[in-house]
Amino acid sequence: MARRSAHAALCSLALLLLLPAAWSATFTMTNNCGYTVWPGLLSGAGTAPLSTTGFSLAHGASATVDAPASWSGRMWARTLCAADAATGKFTCATGDCGSGSVQCNGGGAAPPATLAEFTLDGSGGLDFFDVSLVDGYNVPMLIVPQGAAAGGSNGSADSGKCMATGCLVDLNGACPADLRVMATASASTGAGASGGAVACRSACEAFGTPQYCCSGAYGNPNTCKPSTYSQFFKTACPRAYSYAYDDSTSTFTCAAGTSYAITFCPSTTSGKYSGENPQAAGLQPTNGSMVYLGGEQLDTGDARIGATHSSPLIFAAAALAAVALL
Repeated sequence: MARRSAHAALCSLALLLLLPAAWSATFTMTNNCGYTVWPGLLSGAGTAPLSTTGFSLAHGASATVDAPASWSGRMWARTLCAADAATGKFTCATGDCGSGSVQCNGGGAAPPATLAEFTLDGSGGLDFFDVSLVDGYNVPMLIVPQGAAAGGSNGSADSGKCMATGCLVDLNGACPADLRVMATASASTGAGASGGAVACRSACEAFGTPQYCCSGAYGNPNTCKPSTYSQFFKTACPRAYSYAYDDSTSTFTCAAGTSYAITFCPSTTSGKYSGENPQAAGLQPTNGSMVYLGGEQLDTGDARIGATHSSPLIFAAAALAAVALL
């Protein structure tokens, strides 16, 4: 009897360890900016929280965060952050989440901020993701699907939408004057330290009118159309959301189980886009593990991401081996 109980317990343990590896995602964040950023993470309503809601990421550093199955939420970079010497309150010039600490603790990004948005294992067993400039812009950002599931082998018509997306261009300097957010006198280091623009607001935040916010009489795709301001974002970043109803060219899907690399300030040798994949034109390796040509991922660094999940898999295999010996 004891032997059968041990057998059942080990089988259950093995299954529990194998299932999360098959369906959860790992987000690998890399900071390629020339200054420290503080990523913020917010889980959607009714979604399990992540292990962290905010942390510091120095120039050139990477960090990984695991997400449970069916997780949804958003991530962004906070810039020009510091703790007040007298009160200890932590604040950021862009992307501040209002928590007063490095951890956002359920707070979202104060606009303007470039957002990475995800819904994992959603409709049709697909992950949905995008880079959004609807709430404005503060840093360039790139999302790249990683791992075996990124091949789009889900048998659906959406499989061709499993590809890199983002906004590779620094828009702060080119931002229209009436949308521009300038560095304050207290900003002495990092982004905008020279007193230049540190973020670019959306027209909705800047003017608050229904026409720009897609609200009221403009609360549907038939009446809310691209504006001159949203077209500024769309022209520079064709794959990013530029206004509320910009879905058709801005939402991407991969098979559930895909992991994602998120790079702040990805390297690029050209601000010009060409061909069917303008976002990837001229893109150079950001950390030695990703290489792109014509938008196709040639070397995704799968070995590194595979190593992230290797320990649970090895442990599960050991558990199964122990079952066989009983």
